Amino acid sequence: MSKRILAAVAAVLAATTAQAADLPSAAAPPPVPDLALWSPWMLRLRALAVVPDPGARLSARGAPIVGAGVAVTDSVIPELDISYFFTKNIAAELILGVTRHGVRGTGALAGTRIGSTWILPPTLTLQYHFTDFGPFKPYIGAGVNYSVFFGEQERLGFTSFKLSNSVAPAVQFGFDYMLDAHWGINVDVKKVFLDTHVKLSPGLIRGRVDLDPWIVGAGVTYRF
Repeated sequence: MSKRILAAVAAVLAATTAQAADLPSAAAPPPVPDLALWSPWMLRLRALAVVPDPGARLSARGAPIVGAGVAVTDSVIPELDISYFFTKNIAAELILGVTRHGVRGTGALAGTRIGSTWILPPTLTLQYHFTDFGPFKPYIGAGVNYSVFFGEQERLGFTSFKLSNSVAPAVQFGFDYMLDAHWGINVDVKKVFLDTHVKLSPGLIRGRVDLDPWIVGAGVTYRF
């Protein structure tokens, strides 16, 4: 009898062991994502210098003003940049800021204070980020700028000063140097091929002004 009992116990133990072997193993925990590579959102807070490279073609009562030009003052502002990464290499960037510039005449209009204006110039670019250089992450990009001119103020007795809103292409290059998975330092340079139409005392002076600003920024990067 004891041999039969021992045999039965051995059979139960063998069956239990076989069933345990057939049970699925506990699921392995998901891998922890590499924030430096896969987090899609990035913010940058930069100090931005907007440096116009102006030119102009102006006329007075329909007749070209030979040798007339304009000078546009530079502007330095704080700026917020929001980027979204579709992949670890491809991202879209939107910059937000407001600048103020003074405008005066040069050449045939030398010494003429024309006026001042505010510009809201949101710029959206599509970028390619190079990821083979460790914490140093250079990028290039191209996109579009839409500049809204507002708050124009005329000078020197002009009765009005108006600049038209404008769409312009933009190109850029820059880099982030990541200090850890979240924080880094950014340097960025953009060129915007921007022109606008100007009217002074309607019927007196009008024409086209090329602003073509360089936009140079440096600041702090935060990757979520």
